[in-house]
Amino acid sequence: MIILDPTENSLVSKVEQLLSPATVVGWQRLEPWAVARAELSGSHGSMIVKWMRPHAPGPDRSESWRLRSEVAALGFLSDDLGVRLAPRVVAADLAAGLVLLEDLAPRVALDGLLRADGAAAHGERLAAFARVRGELNAVTAGRAEAYYARRAALGAVDRVADCAGRFAGFREEGRLQVAALGVEVVGGAERELAVVLEELGDPGPFLALSNGDPEANNVLVRASGAPDARVIDFEFAGFTHALHDAVCLYVPGPGWLSVDWGMGAGYRRALAVGVPEAEDDRRFGFGLAAACFSYALLRLQRLSQVDGRAAGDDSRVQLVATVEAAARVAESFGVLPGLAGWGWRVAEALRRRWPDADVDVAGLPAFVARRR
Repeated sequence: MIILDPTENSLVSKVEQLLSPATVVGWQRLEPWAVARAELSGSHGSMIVKWMRPHAPGPDRSESWRLRSEVAALGFLSDDLGVRLAPRVVAADLAAGLVLLEDLAPRVALDGLLRADGAAAHGERLAAFARVRGELNAVTAGRAEAYYARRAALGAVDRVADCAGRFAGFREEGRLQVAALGVEVVGGAERELAVVLEELGDPGPFLALSNGDPEANNVLVRASGAPDARVIDFEFAGFTHALHDAVCLYVPGPGWLSVDWGMGAGYRRALAVGVPEAEDDRRFGFGLAAACFSYALLRLQRLSQVDGRAAGDDSRVQLVATVEAAARVAESFGVLPGLAGWGWRVAEALRRRWPDADVDVAGLPAFVARRR
């Protein structure tokens, strides 16, 4: 018998009820998340246990909403599509806020490997990261009806918000923050932004499933040998513009100051298997630039928060790098010239405001982690 605190003892009891007659013989909490690895008796091996923490009534992205989205997305991939890109759901008691998932060990989170060893040591695993994101989008493109039928059976869901509305408030706040900086989205940039939002709200053939958080911490790989990558954490899953999932290959994500655009080619090849339109430079480039500018606005809503941090904080360099990378994507594909110019002006204003962030971001090695 394992001895835990009352909350975890209750979880162990629920796991054993779901898997009876198996018993839990080991329990490893995976902080800081509401996740644990449970070792089971007999031939059951280990499983990953996810649960809801108590929460007050709130918006539709409550923990209950997120747990249902994860169960729907993982069931859709394994049962409806028959693919092994993510863990299987072994058992679930949604009323109790509990889900048991296939344990993908010995795979580990890619971001931990990159932080420990540097990106140069894990080129093959970085390529697998890009490829598995493209594979996820490719295999799910055109299958939204099947997913939403499964998701609706678990509770109400707003598929329009999944695609276009999830970050609308953050983007608008980003516009306001930049306007306060003295660089408004006006003229040609404003007209292009309207077209960008149309593209993201109506992706056409690029409508595909995303786990909603396409970062290196949510892809598990083997630390040696073939990476055999899997995607995890589908709590914010939904059908949206596939190229949202490519942004992290061209624009620094929350944990990184620099990226390697070469990885984008691997993602694009994988995506084109299910979305042939990805082979069209103009079509792909426009969608990618649209997603990158949407992300840049999302990050810019933090401008006042970052402004209040001490000089030398990496988040300042990261914000500059994010806006410049979005502008560089647009220029490289010959699209959205108004927004590209606006992006460079925003970056210039930030460099003037923060002399400590006036560094050559383009000269950094790929996937330089920012200090936490």
